[in-house]
Amino acid sequence: MPRTALVTGGAGFIGSNLVRALLERGDDVRVLDNFSTGNRANLEGLDVEIVEGELRSYERVHNAVRDTEVVYHLGALGSVPRSVQDPLTSNAVNVEGTLNVLLAARDVGVRRVVFSSSTSVYGSSRQLPTSETTPPDPLSPYGVAKLAAERYCISFSRVYESFESVVLRYFNVFGERQSPSSQYAAVVPLFITAIATGLPVQIHGDGEQSRDFTYVGNVVDATILAAEAPEASGEAFNIAAGSPASINTIADTIASILGEPVTREYLPSRAGDIRDSWADLSKAERILGYHPSIGLEEGLRRTVGFLCG
Repeated sequence: MPRTALVTGGAGFIGSNLVRALLERGDDVRVLDNFSTGNRANLEGLDVEIVEGELRSYERVHNAVRDTEVVYHLGALGSVPRSVQDPLTSNAVNVEGTLNVLLAARDVGVRRVVFSSSTSVYGSSRQLPTSETTPPDPLSPYGVAKLAAERYCISFSRVYESFESVVLRYFNVFGERQSPSSQYAAVVPLFITAIATGLPVQIHGDGEQSRDFTYVGNVVDATILAAEAPEASGEAFNIAAGSPASINTIADTIASILGEPVTREYLPSRAGDIRDSWADLSKAERILGYHPSIGLEEGLRRTVGFLCG
Protein backbone atom coordinates (compact mmCIF):
# COMPACT_ATOMS: atom_id res chain seq x y z
CA MET A 1 0.00 0.00 0.00
CA PRO A 2 1.55 3.35 -1.01
CA ARG A 3 2.46 5.77 1.75
CA THR A 4 1.39 9.39 1.51
CA ALA A 5 4.18 11.83 2.26
CA LEU A 6 4.60 15.59 2.43
CA VAL A 7 8.03 17.05 1.68
CA THR A 8 8.36 20.67 2.76
CA GLY A 9 11.01 22.39 0.70
CA GLY A 10 10.53 19.67 -1.90
CA ALA A 11 11.67 21.91 -4.77
CA GLY A 12 15.02 22.49 -3.10
CA PHE A 13 18.28 20.62 -3.46
CA ILE A 14 17.88 17.86 -0.88
CA GLY A 15 14.09 17.93 -1.00
CA SER A 16 13.85 17.25 -4.73
CA ASN A 17 16.26 14.33 -4.44
CA LEU A 18 14.13 12.94 -1.62
CA VAL A 19 10.94 13.41 -3.67
CA ARG A 20 12.44 11.34 -6.48
CA ALA A 21 13.43 8.53 -4.12
CA LEU A 22 9.96 8.44 -2.53
CA LEU A 23 8.28 8.31 -5.93
CA GLU A 24 10.59 5.50 -7.04
CA ARG A 25 9.44 3.35 -4.15
CA GLY A 26 5.79 4.02 -4.92
CA ASP A 27 4.82 6.71 -2.40
CA ASP A 28 2.23 9.39 -3.12
CA VAL A 29 4.08 12.67 -2.66
CA ARG A 30 2.94 16.22 -1.99
CA VAL A 31 5.35 19.17 -1.90
CA LEU A 32 5.05 22.42 0.05
CA ASP A 33 7.38 25.14 -1.22
CA ASN A 34 7.28 28.91 -1.67
CA PHE A 35 9.98 28.72 -4.40
CA SER A 36 12.03 31.49 -2.81
CA THR A 37 15.10 29.26 -2.94
CA GLY A 38 13.59 26.08 -4.42
CA ASN A 39 13.59 25.58 -8.18
CA ARG A 40 10.45 24.59 -10.08
CA ALA A 41 12.64 22.84 -12.64
CA ASN A 42 13.65 20.32 -9.94
CA LEU A 43 10.08 18.97 -9.99
CA GLU A 44 9.41 19.05 -13.72
CA GLY A 45 7.99 15.82 -15.06
CA LEU A 46 7.35 14.39 -11.59
CA ASP A 47 3.95 13.09 -10.50
CA VAL A 48 3.61 15.22 -7.38
CA GLU A 49 0.97 17.51 -5.94
CA ILE A 50 2.37 20.98 -5.30
CA VAL A 51 1.09 23.31 -2.61
CA GLU A 52 2.69 26.72 -3.01
CA GLY A 53 2.96 28.66 0.21
CA GLU A 54 4.89 29.85 3.23
CA LEU A 55 5.92 27.84 6.26
CA ARG A 56 5.09 30.96 8.25
CA SER A 57 1.38 30.50 7.40
CA TYR A 58 -0.27 27.88 9.64
CA GLU A 59 -3.27 27.77 7.31
CA ARG A 60 -1.10 26.96 4.29
CA VAL A 61 0.90 24.38 6.19
CA HIS A 62 -2.25 22.74 7.53
CA ASN A 63 -3.62 22.50 4.00
CA ALA A 64 -0.43 20.77 2.85
CA VAL A 65 -0.25 18.35 5.77
CA ARG A 66 -3.80 16.98 5.50
CA ASP A 67 -4.17 13.28 4.69
CA THR A 68 -0.46 12.52 4.95
CA GLU A 69 1.20 9.77 6.96
CA VAL A 70 4.74 11.16 7.13
CA VAL A 71 6.03 14.72 6.90
CA TYR A 72 9.63 15.21 5.80
CA HIS A 73 10.32 18.75 6.96
CA LEU A 74 13.20 20.05 4.85
CA GLY A 75 11.79 23.50 4.18
CA ALA A 76 14.06 26.16 5.64
CA LEU A 77 15.91 29.38 4.97
CA GLY A 78 19.45 28.05 4.77
CA SER A 79 22.97 29.53 4.90
CA VAL A 80 25.00 30.73 7.86
CA PRO A 81 26.02 34.01 6.14
CA ARG A 82 22.40 34.83 5.30
CA SER A 83 21.39 34.26 8.92
CA VAL A 84 24.14 36.62 10.08
CA GLN A 85 22.83 39.30 7.73
CA ASP A 86 19.16 38.72 8.57
CA PRO A 87 18.65 36.75 11.80
CA LEU A 88 15.01 37.83 12.15
CA THR A 89 13.87 36.16 8.93
CA SER A 90 16.02 33.12 9.63
CA ASN A 91 14.26 32.70 12.97
CA ALA A 92 10.78 33.29 11.53
CA VAL A 93 11.13 30.65 8.80
CA ASN A 94 13.24 28.08 10.62
CA VAL A 95 11.67 28.24 14.09
CA GLU A 96 8.13 29.55 13.66
CA GLY A 97 7.78 27.67 10.37
CA THR A 98 8.80 24.43 12.05
CA LEU A 99 6.36 25.04 14.87
CA ASN A 100 3.59 25.45 12.28
CA VAL A 101 4.54 22.12 10.72
CA LEU A 102 4.51 20.39 14.10
CA LEU A 103 1.17 21.90 15.12
CA ALA A 104 -0.47 21.01 11.80
CA ALA A 105 0.95 17.48 11.93
CA ARG A 106 -0.37 17.05 15.46
CA ASP A 107 -3.78 18.44 14.56
CA VAL A 108 -4.35 16.09 11.59
CA GLY A 109 -2.79 12.99 13.14
CA VAL A 110 0.38 12.57 11.07
CA ARG A 111 2.26 9.44 12.14
CA ARG A 112 5.78 10.92 12.12
CA VAL A 113 7.66 14.13 11.32
CA VAL A 114 11.27 13.83 10.15
CA PHE A 115 13.08 17.14 10.64
CA SER A 116 16.26 18.11 8.80
CA SER A 117 18.58 19.90 11.18
CA SER A 118 22.23 20.76 10.74
CA THR A 119 25.74 20.22 12.07
CA SER A 120 25.69 23.96 12.81
CA VAL A 121 23.94 23.22 16.13
CA TYR A 122 27.27 21.90 17.46
CA GLY A 123 29.35 24.99 16.69
CA SER A 124 33.10 24.51 16.93
CA SER A 125 33.05 21.27 18.87
CA ARG A 126 36.28 20.16 20.48
CA GLN A 127 35.03 16.57 20.50
CA LEU A 128 35.90 14.97 17.17
CA PRO A 129 34.25 12.95 15.86
CA THR A 130 31.20 14.67 17.30
CA SER A 131 28.49 12.49 18.81
CA GLU A 132 24.90 13.42 19.59
CA THR A 133 25.79 13.64 23.29
CA THR A 134 28.06 16.63 22.59
CA PRO A 135 26.49 19.76 24.14
CA PRO A 136 25.19 22.06 21.37
CA ASP A 137 27.01 25.39 21.07
CA PRO A 138 25.82 27.10 17.86
CA LEU A 139 27.87 30.04 16.62
CA SER A 140 25.45 31.51 14.07
CA PRO A 141 21.81 32.61 14.16
CA TYR A 142 21.11 29.78 11.70
CA GLY A 143 22.54 27.25 14.17
CA VAL A 144 20.53 28.77 17.01
CA ALA A 145 17.32 28.56 14.96
CA LYS A 146 17.96 24.95 13.97
CA LEU A 147 18.59 24.01 17.61
CA ALA A 148 15.37 25.70 18.73
CA ALA A 149 13.44 23.85 16.03
CA GLU A 150 15.03 20.57 17.12
CA ARG A 151 13.91 21.12 20.68
CA TYR A 152 10.35 21.81 19.54
CA CYS A 153 10.33 18.51 17.64
CA ILE A 154 11.58 16.50 20.59
CA SER A 155 9.29 18.35 22.99
CA PHE A 156 6.23 17.47 20.88
CA SER A 157 7.21 13.80 21.00
CA ARG A 158 7.35 13.99 24.78
CA VAL A 159 4.23 15.95 25.59
CA TYR A 160 1.72 14.86 22.92
CA GLU A 161 0.62 11.25 23.05
CA SER A 162 1.36 9.22 19.90
CA PHE A 163 3.21 12.12 18.24
CA GLU A 164 6.47 10.95 16.66
CA SER A 165 9.35 13.09 15.46
CA VAL A 166 12.94 12.39 14.43
CA VAL A 167 15.73 14.96 14.14
CA LEU A 168 18.48 14.47 11.56
CA ARG A 169 21.62 16.59 11.78
CA TYR A 170 22.92 16.77 8.21
CA PHE A 171 26.63 17.37 7.70
CA ASN A 172 27.66 19.43 4.62
CA VAL A 173 25.47 17.83 1.99
CA PHE A 174 26.43 18.05 -1.69
CA GLY A 175 25.21 16.49 -4.93
CA GLU A 176 22.90 16.82 -7.90
CA ARG A 177 20.54 19.81 -8.08
CA GLN A 178 22.60 21.91 -5.67
CA SER A 179 22.66 25.35 -7.24
CA PRO A 180 25.99 27.09 -7.86
CA SER A 181 24.30 30.38 -8.73
CA SER A 182 23.12 31.60 -5.33
CA GLN A 183 25.27 34.06 -3.41
CA TYR A 184 24.97 31.57 -0.56
CA ALA A 185 25.91 28.54 -2.66
CA ALA A 186 27.84 25.74 -1.01
CA VAL A 187 31.50 24.98 -1.60
CA VAL A 188 31.17 21.97 -3.91
CA PRO A 189 29.02 23.46 -6.72
CA LEU A 190 30.95 26.73 -6.55
CA PHE A 191 34.28 24.92 -6.86
CA ILE A 192 33.05 22.73 -9.72
CA THR A 193 31.81 25.65 -11.81
CA ALA A 194 34.90 27.78 -11.06
CA ILE A 195 37.42 25.06 -11.93
CA ALA A 196 35.47 23.99 -15.02
CA THR A 197 35.54 27.55 -16.37
CA GLY A 198 39.13 28.36 -15.41
CA LEU A 199 38.27 30.74 -12.58
CA PRO A 200 39.99 30.73 -9.18
CA VAL A 201 38.19 29.06 -6.28
CA GLN A 202 37.58 31.36 -3.35
CA ILE A 203 38.49 29.87 0.02
CA HIS A 204 37.65 31.58 3.29
CA GLY A 205 40.51 30.95 5.74
CA ASP A 206 43.54 28.76 5.04
CA GLY A 207 41.59 25.91 3.44
CA GLU A 208 42.69 23.37 6.01
CA GLN A 209 39.39 23.56 7.88
CA SER A 210 37.68 20.19 7.55
CA ARG A 211 34.11 19.17 6.81
CA ASP A 212 32.28 15.84 6.76
CA PHE A 213 31.09 16.24 3.16
CA THR A 214 28.11 13.97 2.61
CA TYR A 215 26.70 12.92 -0.75
CA VAL A 216 22.99 13.65 -1.10
CA GLY A 217 22.12 10.05 -1.96
CA ASN A 218 23.33 8.96 1.46
CA VAL A 219 21.27 11.69 3.12
CA VAL A 220 18.13 10.63 1.25
CA ASP A 221 18.64 7.02 2.34
CA ALA A 222 18.98 8.10 5.97
CA THR A 223 15.93 10.36 5.80
CA ILE A 224 13.70 7.56 4.54
CA LEU A 225 15.09 5.18 7.16
CA ALA A 226 14.24 7.74 9.85
CA ALA A 227 10.56 7.64 8.88
CA GLU A 228 10.37 3.91 9.58
CA ALA A 229 12.84 3.04 12.38
CA PRO A 230 10.73 1.95 15.40
CA GLU A 231 13.07 3.31 18.10
CA ALA A 232 13.93 6.62 16.44
CA SER A 233 11.11 8.85 17.69
CA GLY A 234 12.21 11.65 20.01
CA GLU A 235 15.86 11.21 19.06
CA ALA A 236 18.47 13.21 17.14
CA PHE A 237 20.94 11.59 14.74
CA ASN A 238 24.07 12.64 12.91
CA ILE A 239 23.84 12.00 9.18
CA ALA A 240 27.19 12.26 7.44
CA ALA A 241 29.90 10.33 5.64
CA GLY A 242 31.93 9.74 8.79
CA SER A 243 35.22 10.90 7.23
CA PRO A 244 36.31 14.55 7.05
CA ALA A 245 38.14 16.29 4.20
CA SER A 246 39.74 19.72 4.07
CA ILE A 247 38.49 22.46 1.75
CA ASN A 248 41.83 22.29 -0.07
CA THR A 249 41.36 18.55 -0.60
CA ILE A 250 37.91 19.12 -2.09
CA ALA A 251 39.39 21.60 -4.57
CA ASP A 252 42.17 19.18 -5.52
CA THR A 253 39.77 16.25 -5.96
CA ILE A 254 37.37 18.21 -8.16
CA ALA A 255 40.29 19.46 -10.27
CA SER A 256 41.51 15.89 -10.70
CA ILE A 257 38.05 14.67 -11.77
CA LEU A 258 37.74 17.52 -14.27
CA GLY A 259 41.33 17.19 -15.46
CA GLU A 260 41.82 20.91 -14.98
CA PRO A 261 44.25 22.99 -12.89
CA VAL A 262 42.99 24.81 -9.82
CA THR A 263 43.89 28.34 -8.73
CA ARG A 264 43.07 29.40 -5.19
CA GLU A 265 42.13 32.82 -3.86
CA TYR A 266 42.29 32.90 -0.06
CA LEU A 267 39.93 35.28 1.72
CA PRO A 268 39.34 36.14 5.40
CA SER A 269 37.35 33.63 7.46
CA ARG A 270 33.62 34.35 7.70
CA ALA A 271 31.74 35.14 10.90
CA GLY A 272 29.84 32.12 12.18
CA ASP A 273 31.88 29.52 10.28
CA ILE A 274 33.18 26.55 12.25
CA ARG A 275 36.73 25.22 11.98
CA ASP A 276 36.29 21.46 11.87
CA SER A 277 33.31 19.13 11.57
CA TRP A 278 33.30 15.34 11.73
CA ALA A 279 30.41 13.08 12.73
CA ASP A 280 30.23 10.01 14.92
CA LEU A 281 27.69 7.82 13.11
CA SER A 282 27.39 4.99 15.62
CA LYS A 283 23.92 6.02 16.87
CA ALA A 284 22.49 6.30 13.35
CA GLU A 285 24.05 2.98 12.41
CA ARG A 286 22.58 1.26 15.47
CA ILE A 287 19.04 2.69 15.50
CA LEU A 288 18.36 3.71 11.89
CA GLY A 289 20.47 1.09 10.17
CA TYR A 290 22.23 3.90 8.29
CA HIS A 291 25.49 3.18 6.49
CA PRO A 292 26.71 5.68 3.87
CA SER A 293 27.10 3.71 0.65
CA ILE A 294 28.60 6.37 -1.64
CA GLY A 295 32.02 7.78 -0.81
CA LEU A 296 33.35 11.30 -1.28
CA GLU A 297 35.14 10.84 -4.61
CA GLU A 298 32.27 8.93 -6.22
CA GLY A 299 29.79 11.54 -4.95
CA LEU A 300 31.94 14.32 -6.39
CA ARG A 301 32.16 12.47 -9.73
CA ARG A 302 28.37 12.23 -9.90
CA THR A 303 28.00 15.90 -9.01
CA VAL A 304 30.55 16.96 -11.61
CA GLY A 305 28.69 14.85 -14.17
CA PHE A 306 25.40 16.53 -13.29
CA LEU A 307 26.76 20.09 -13.45
CA CYS A 308 29.15 19.66 -16.37
CA GLY A 309 27.72 16.69 -18.26
